[in-house]
Amino acid sequence: MDALLSHMPMNSAPLGAEAVFIAQGLTKVYGEGDTAVHALRGVDLRIVQGEFVVLLGASGSGKSTLLNILGGLDSASAGTARWVHAGESHELTGASDAELTRYRREHVGFVFQFYNLIPSLTALENVALVTDLADDPMPPEEALALVGLGERMNHFVSQLSGGEQQRVAIARAIAKRPAVLLCDEPTGALDCATGVMVLQAIEHVNRTLGTTTVVITHNAPIASMADRVLRLADGRIKDTQINAHKVAASTLSW
Repeated sequence: MDALLSHMPMNSAPLGAEAVFIAQGLTKVYGEGDTAVHALRGVDLRIVQGEFVVLLGASGSGKSTLLNILGGLDSASAGTARWVHAGESHELTGASDAELTRYRREHVGFVFQFYNLIPSLTALENVALVTDLADDPMPPEEALALVGLGERMNHFVSQLSGGEQQRVAIARAIAKRPAVLLCDEPTGALDCATGVMVLQAIEHVNRTLGTTTVVITHNAPIASMADRVLRLADGRIKDTQINAHKVAASTLSW
């Protein structure tokens, strides 16, 4: 199946690489009639194994809707979205709630703008909540070390800075060894210096673990650290940029 799709433009994904996500004609409409909001308007997309993709666009361009459908948090109104794992294709559009729950639990790591940590627990305990539910998790200590928090793991949430809390959220997301990491404005609540530290953690996970990574942002400088940038506007992918030479997160500023 994937071999048949490898020649398709699909927003210039690397040809021959194994696909992780394939979307065709993906459409999402909220509401009906005159009040209907068209969040996605026929999106075609192909994301491949190990790729770092940035979805860039203004608020309301459709970035979060696209990410939520790929992550099994929302459903499409039309079109298809497929998840490919171990050579097998799995339909996301039309999947049951139970199937989507299993997909999210076993294969997807989420990082949001707000950290959603439990204040009464330490960093280590927040990460351990996920590893207790995963089939083949990494030790929570290892996940925290990957994001540079090995020496802060026994601190409570209130004792951590905003950037450290977001890195705990990243550690929590990757501790179950997800195939994909989906990040929705992970630096949106942070200043530049702190945001760069968070992006370095995401960059490290992508490079070290080979985790396919998709990051939503409205912040154009972040696009330069991606393998590929998809610019969205009015529910469509307007253009694609391939970075032949990626910029290290440590050099970014905004």
